Amino acid sequence: MTENITDLPALALKWHNGGRAVALATVVQTWGSAPRPVGSQLLIDADGMMEGSVSGGCVEGAVIVEAIDALADGKPRILEFGVSDDEAFAVGLACGGEIKVLVEPVGTALPVSVLRALVDHRAKAEPVAYVTDLQAGNPELRGPADYPDRFRMDQSGVAEDGRTFVAIHNPPLRLLVVGAVHIAQPLIAMARACGYAPILIDPRGAFGSAARFPGETIVDDWPDEAMAQLTPDARTAVVTLTHDPKLDDPAIMAVLRSDAFYLGCLGSTRTHAKRVARLQAAGFSAAEIGRIHAPVGLDIGGRQPAEIAVSIMAQIIQTLRQRT
Repeated sequence: MTENITDLPALALKWHNGGRAVALATVVQTWGSAPRPVGSQLLIDADGMMEGSVSGGCVEGAVIVEAIDALADGKPRILEFGVSDDEAFAVGLACGGEIKVLVEPVGTALPVSVLRALVDHRAKAEPVAYVTDLQAGNPELRGPADYPDRFRMDQSGVAEDGRTFVAIHNPPLRLLVVGAVHIAQPLIAMARACGYAPILIDPRGAFGSAARFPGETIVDDWPDEAMAQLTPDARTAVVTLTHDPKLDDPAIMAVLRSDAFYLGCLGSTRTHAKRVARLQAAGFSAAEIGRIHAPVGLDIGGRQPAEIAVSIMAQIIQTLRQRT
């Protein structure tokens, strides 16, 4: 569950603490061409106000009605939509997919203590699993040791017993951008929209200024020092944009020694050939150098900074999804 556009558990706790009756609806299973992945959530209050989505708008209306009923009696609901194409069309699931949704009123089916603990783990960027029995309830939190494969694959879902639902809450994916150049501005905005936590790295104060990147996390250390501090892991993508070997190369070398799932480097084919020669001279193997995506981004013919940023973000997403 890497989506980070709205922190629905935290918002649910905020609404509850503010005196609103609220329920969380969660996609627990999907079949076929379901519009939203397992783990997607919709927050509903007793007045029908909502945040989030379980189907991209297809069945939200029906879920809201059921959630309001659940708030009235305090009991959870298991809802199924799209058992057949005709039924899917009747509730608006025109794609013909099938989804199962768990509705949990906060304070009864979903204890406030469990929700608060979940929010605390997420705020500290600590991986945690929300686990509940779809028949008996009794939700609890578990750690990565209990579901190592699910955490590694970022895979929420129903366990093999057919009744235990495991919602994986991993820390946000990170995008480390080396070089506060023009392309970095739309790239960081797109990364945030895709649920990534972007971090900009540039020791040049005139480039990596708060005026050019308001509200963003900026590290003004040299890239190799920044990488040592940030320790790229398997949930980290890195892009170098400076064209300057003095800045890009130390970052690249550090990332090639890390578990980062993506490394992309701006520059032409000729520029990359020179980069490869420098890395070979530094002792990196062909397999290690082969991890680099260069020229960076999918080949969509982009010319403007925003177009290039689109191609980079698309390639990052493609690499992540092909891995999982």
